[in-house]
Amino acid sequence: MSRVVDTRSRRLRAEHSPRATGEALPRHPPWIRMKLPSGAAYFDLRAQVHAQGLHTVCESASCPNIGECWSQRSLTIMILGGVCTRSCRFCDVPTGRPLPPDPAEPDRVGTALARLGLRHAVITCVNRDDLADGGAAHWAATIRAVKQRCPDLALEALTSDFAGNISALDQVLDAAPHVFAHNLETVPRLAREVRVQASYPRSYAVLAHASRRGLLSKTGLMLGLGETLDEVRAVLREVRAIGVDILTLGQYLRPSRQHLPVSRHVPPEEFAQLKQEALDLGFAHVESGPLVRSSYHADGQLELIRRRAQPAVG
Repeated sequence: MSRVVDTRSRRLRAEHSPRATGEALPRHPPWIRMKLPSGAAYFDLRAQVHAQGLHTVCESASCPNIGECWSQRSLTIMILGGVCTRSCRFCDVPTGRPLPPDPAEPDRVGTALARLGLRHAVITCVNRDDLADGGAAHWAATIRAVKQRCPDLALEALTSDFAGNISALDQVLDAAPHVFAHNLETVPRLAREVRVQASYPRSYAVLAHASRRGLLSKTGLMLGLGETLDEVRAVLREVRAIGVDILTLGQYLRPSRQHLPVSRHVPPEEFAQLKQEALDLGFAHVESGPLVRSSYHADGQLELIRRRAQPAVG
């Protein structure tokens, strides 16, 4: 049951935390500074999120930008539960055996987002390899419920790879989110080590299919896991060649000693350099910096979404 696994995962992280072991995680360089959440806007949105019973990746994945984003009324909702069937070595979301999807969740998410009154929202999910369609039907129902209740909301769907099931993926694309996102996370050489049960070619195929279907497509990479700049550049060329429109590049930060170590802290000037190179390749929107996460400043895509209007999905 997800509640039991979630509790166990959190207990294990607590037992191996720096406070419990007496060890300290490596000190961050001066350009990585995370502000504690504060301000009336942050606490108001947090109260509303909890009152609506929403599960956010902002909290479950220990995002360093939660204070900034929630203060600007930007958040990422996680559907299909809070327990993942995969054990990616960079991620702080608990792994285990999740509960069945809640059939009332799509309507609840749509109603909650309507009450929050946001201009832009991101919906993501845990991997659900226990489901035949990877949760695609639940995804489609959620997107349709949100679009029905929030016709002016720009919606990004940040999905799993659905285990490479293209017919399942098409269910999500047919629901026509304004942006379809799926993260490669790292370069091909490191993919199996970083995303243990995932596959770089499979993720690449998911992005290529979404691009062919005409949706605004988006992917992201974490830097600092041992990749080279030339490997990053090769990925950028490859994903732009298949039509990916939006890119995020951020620093990998180790959640605990049970996760992969940081190979290096990439300086801001390298992020700026890669952003310019990505724009020169033709990406329409790029977020690149040490604290960038896949949904960071996602509302900056609003003008791009307006220009594209509704994607063609035929």
